[in-house]
Amino acid sequence: MKKKVWLRGILFVLVAGSALAMLFTSGGPTCAQDAPAVEPIVPLPALQAADRPKNVIVMIADGCGFNHMTAARYYEHGDQPDPLYEAFPVAMAVRTCASGGSYDPAQVAADFDYVAGGATDSAAAATAMATGQKTYAGAIGVDAERQRVENLVEAAEATGRATGVVTSVQFAHATPAGFVAHSEGRSSYAEIAKQMIHESSADVIMGAGHPEYDDAAQAVEGDRDYRYVGGEESWAALRAGTAGGDADADGDPDRWVLVDDLSEFEALTAGDAPDRVLGVPRVHTTLQQRRPGDAGADAYAVPFNEGVPDLATMARGALNVLGNDPDGLFLMIEGGAVDWAAHSNQCGRMIEEQIAFNRAVAAVVEWIEANSNWDETLLIVTADHETGYLTGPGAGEACTAPVCLGQGAMPTVEWHSGSHTNSLVPFFARGAGAEVFEQIPLGTDPLRGAYIDNTDIGRVIKAALQ
Repeated sequence: MKKKVWLRGILFVLVAGSALAMLFTSGGPTCAQDAPAVEPIVPLPALQAADRPKNVIVMIADGCGFNHMTAARYYEHGDQPDPLYEAFPVAMAVRTCASGGSYDPAQVAADFDYVAGGATDSAAAATAMATGQKTYAGAIGVDAERQRVENLVEAAEATGRATGVVTSVQFAHATPAGFVAHSEGRSSYAEIAKQMIHESSADVIMGAGHPEYDDAAQAVEGDRDYRYVGGEESWAALRAGTAGGDADADGDPDRWVLVDDLSEFEALTAGDAPDRVLGVPRVHTTLQQRRPGDAGADAYAVPFNEGVPDLATMARGALNVLGNDPDGLFLMIEGGAVDWAAHSNQCGRMIEEQIAFNRAVAAVVEWIEANSNWDETLLIVTADHETGYLTGPGAGEACTAPVCLGQGAMPTVEWHSGSHTNSLVPFFARGAGAEVFEQIPLGTDPLRGAYIDNTDIGRVIKAALQ
């Protein structure tokens, strides 16, 4: 058991995408990398005792903008508000630009193409949220001068909390890596995975990257790709139960318990659990988004991979493991393949991934209400950036919103990019300390309302953890 420090409250930050109806219009302000440097960040207010969390959970729907949320909402609920996100009293937006970027709401209304340039990437965005500092595209846990910066897993571990990261893509990919590791380049997957497995103090790591299975969740015949699990030697150590360093600084190694079978993930969701779990579902890059079949088909038209847990199951398992610590937890949960589907302009699979993320959010809400309460819990939902420049039909001179064709029907949308944009992304907060974010807006956008910077997420959490 780790040495712990008691703090009051629970802060859950879920980075996602499905917004309140007032925020569902398309478009949004952006940051251009060739524009003036970002304006000064608003100083944090003095935190009260009720603002200081015991537990922190950050959930991120990678690549999800307001219109991605709208499209998923239309498919799942028709032209009705999403009851999940309607319960969040704080609804804002987030500026996502990387180091050297800027944000001008007036330019968005004046130039449809403005948001298409100067976007951040997932590494810089994750580092900003995880450390409270801007950095360059591709950076993992280092600042613009390539100096190592403390991330939220390390900050939480310093206070004695249990920590973890969960994702629907490879666990060494940019977003989870940004909360655990340090690297000057996000593509160093094997080295990043080695850090996470052998050097970090995290208690839970879950994500894809299984070297023995392909994207169809079928056993690999022939050469295997061990990059995402730290190389063949690291994988062998995980299989043998000998991987893992001294996570609690007591002088003894803290070994990972490897889980990869669906039944093992399901068993983790309740009852006794190991102290340290590394979960790698039996699939290579994504849980479902890269499965075989017509990738351009409507949502749910292609059968899902079998034998693979969904993100909600992984979230429940992680919470059951980390919840054993009486002093609190920090957990980041990412719906990483929203971005992958949006890069390929796959509306059906984007909707599947967003709905899977929303169900993980619902699972976290259920855990809070069953094992905690809103007086000691802060839940935040946001995204790292928008991908695909998704709008409704007829966009060009101005942004338009997706058109709802009814529950269970594919909404009418248009894609204007195969890459990231600088659009504002959704942000929601509920529970203890949520109001802190309302006190630090950078400005007000005519479409999205008040917005904060992505570094504010890391700054507020770090201050609240102290």
